[in-house]
Amino acid sequence: MNGNDWLQMALFLAALLVLAKPLGAYMAMAFADAPNAVTRTGGGVERLLYRVCGIRADEEMDWRRYSLAMLAFNLVGLLAAYALQRTQQWLPLNPQHMQAVSADSSFDTAISFASNTNWQGYAGESTMSYLTQMAALGVQNFLSAATGIAVLIALIRGFTRRTAKTIGNFWVDMTRSTLYVLLPLSLALALALVSQGVVQTFDGYKDVPLLQPTTITETVKDAAGNAVKDAHGHDVTRTTTITTQTLPMGPAASQVAIKQLGTNGGGFFNANSAHPYENPTPLSDFLELLAIVLIPAALCCTFGAMVGDRRQGWVLLAAMLAIFVPLMVACTMAEQAGNPAFASLHVDQAASALQAGGNMEGKETRLGIVDSTMWATATTAASNGSVNAMHDSFTPLGGLIPMWLMQLGEVIFGGVGSGLYGMLAFAIVAVFIAGLMVGRTPEYLGKKIEAYEMKMASLVVLIPCALAVIGTAIGVIAPAGLSGMANPGAHGFSEVLYAFSSASNNNGSAFGGLSANTPFWNTSLGICMFFARFPLAIGMLAIAGSLAAKKHVPVSAGTLPTHTPLFAVLLATTVIVIGALTFLPALALGPIAECLTAVHP
Repeated sequence: MNGNDWLQMALFLAALLVLAKPLGAYMAMAFADAPNAVTRTGGGVERLLYRVCGIRADEEMDWRRYSLAMLAFNLVGLLAAYALQRTQQWLPLNPQHMQAVSADSSFDTAISFASNTNWQGYAGESTMSYLTQMAALGVQNFLSAATGIAVLIALIRGFTRRTAKTIGNFWVDMTRSTLYVLLPLSLALALALVSQGVVQTFDGYKDVPLLQPTTITETVKDAAGNAVKDAHGHDVTRTTTITTQTLPMGPAASQVAIKQLGTNGGGFFNANSAHPYENPTPLSDFLELLAIVLIPAALCCTFGAMVGDRRQGWVLLAAMLAIFVPLMVACTMAEQAGNPAFASLHVDQAASALQAGGNMEGKETRLGIVDSTMWATATTAASNGSVNAMHDSFTPLGGLIPMWLMQLGEVIFGGVGSGLYGMLAFAIVAVFIAGLMVGRTPEYLGKKIEAYEMKMASLVVLIPCALAVIGTAIGVIAPAGLSGMANPGAHGFSEVLYAFSSASNNNGSAFGGLSANTPFWNTSLGICMFFARFPLAIGMLAIAGSLAAKKHVPVSAGTLPTHTPLFAVLLATTVIVIGALTFLPALALGPIAECLTAVHP
């Protein structure tokens, strides 16, 4: 790594930390109970929305009602997304006359976007109409992100309230998440992306002449799709000169903005943010990369402001950065070192020089290795899933790092809202472990952590792990799963492990090389995405309700300080140990085995 590499990483981290504090303070005001400058500015629109929707903003909910409202709202959104895909051929804003999406793919995609996963087993430019992209997928990008923020805010109220039976109003939290946070930030980012050349239009696809016409030879087929044979039994071929290329269009910038800010990640085009129409310049790349982790980082500051101790938020952010930064550097070093198989093959010097600049396979030349690895680690740390390079083409160790970041529970930044409430589940586990060490009832932010909270937190931590390892086991033994694997051996296993790790942690990125748009994969991954999202949210709401009902415990000599560097280290260690104990055997069969066989074939 050279000075330019370190400078790019430093600029990214500096911009993140500079913006996190003011945005975090702004969001704390947006969700405050008392009126303030933020809520007064948008108060008229907010009250109008409540009146139109019949919402009583002053009516609070206990955790059960809050959970039911959250589930019902997301179920309706899921069904709407499914219906739009199945009927898009009869609906407007379909200039390319896209046909209905298959039932299994619609099921998978609807769950994917409702759960903030955005796993995509299809190519957007050849599958989805403009209306489906906007009304089904774009809308869910906002609503799934707002759901995560709402659950987090309810959990924060659980820490701050005393002997209370309620944790807020789901409809109010959803409205404020969308109105005050997601919409204005998305509008600003979309305008910036349009200025860089990201497309935003309702025009149909464009046919343009090629600068260099090309000639292809293709097999002639009959009406049934079978190859036509000549008198000797050979395939009949014909030569065709290609003089034009079809360029996909669409309202992409608006969806790209919320896909990044909402940690959704679903691409308007199949190549996602590697596509020049989604990510055309180094500046657009930097803005989109920053947007991936901006709100999750800022919510740490929001947490500190709302619990009345900003140090608590900074400790959580420090624990995230303590894991994220070394892994980002390690991923970059692995890709810049190149493919270890070259050294083991003893190829000549000219061939070795091909890897002198590092492993550029699957990466955009306009972005390079550092921008690709920074993005790969940020998108898998933040439960975003968008890509600007092909993770399947990373070196074995370079690909292991994004995979493991997902397997850590998507709490290193994590999804908008969901990442922080997942990290708070780990914090509850950490203070419980510390309490066991000193033989006293653990406390966190003035609330005793007892058996009920530990059970719920344990479920939140372990459900994604169980889904990932059980799903992988099924995927590599089921004939329907094996039929979708294009690569044998350790790399093929890694592709399956990556897919289930991605779905079970609501990430949405993929290694590639796996034919996942089949009934088996659409169904199995859809089930993982559903159970990795909603049971966890309910578990955290149950913790919120339990904590809100408790009295505040004064700080004593035996209280573990949770605002110190020591607790940040304890928290980061807890996350790493749980992730390592759960996934090290699986990783040994996949990327680690692939690396060892590349070095010693």
